[in-house]
Amino acid sequence: MNSSFNVYPAIDLHLGQVVRLMQGDLGRQTQYKNTPADTATRWISSGTKWLHVINLDGAFGTTDQANLQALKSILAVTQPAGVKVQFGGGIRSMQHAENAFNAGVERVILGTVVTQQPEFLAQALKKWGHECVAVSLDTEDGFVKTHGWQEGTTLQAIPFAKQLAEQGLKWLIYTDIARDGLLQGLNLAATSELSQATGLSVIASGGVEKLSDVEEAKAENLAGAIIGKALYEQKIQLDELTQFIQTL
Repeated sequence: MNSSFNVYPAIDLHLGQVVRLMQGDLGRQTQYKNTPADTATRWISSGTKWLHVINLDGAFGTTDQANLQALKSILAVTQPAGVKVQFGGGIRSMQHAENAFNAGVERVILGTVVTQQPEFLAQALKKWGHECVAVSLDTEDGFVKTHGWQEGTTLQAIPFAKQLAEQGLKWLIYTDIARDGLLQGLNLAATSELSQATGLSVIASGGVEKLSDVEEAKAENLAGAIIGKALYEQKIQLDELTQFIQTL
């Protein structure tokens, strides 16, 4: 668990454009007209210290060059502002991670690869350190899903997260897929249970609807919360978020 708390405004990229999905389904997407760089600039204005950027095409295993160019445009505005980027989606080799760090990403997010190559996490932690590597644990009905949430596994969230902690992991992003993009609130009970059972710094994701959801995540001693659709649909106003961040 972590005494500090950060808000992570999200930018999800598909074909180089900013989108939001419902429950990870490309068939249920909303595309936003602002460019990735303009979107980043808007979220930076809240005073946030971090952005959460996801390469959806990489996660789905399709061509992602447009997204990687979009990432560069985001980093071109975050770096002068002193805002850090955590980046994930399709990072399934040490070279993918290396490329992200070379581009200017502060923390890479691993997902599918840690379920398929148990030794990969230890290698990444040894090379880059525990502050620079996060694992995204995306679950449905308590079981981990992979490959952009397209494939199921028999891995259960808490036992698997304990294994990751034993390997030296510090940062875990937990998403309840059933809630993602639906503006129904976080699954705070499951997220808190995971945090307490593992001692990891857990960032809550999936379902933030209003600022009180984020405040409750902080009150539960979580390490942060990712905000996506609630910001894009103005369920959480930018000035409201700015005021909250100033209290952190």
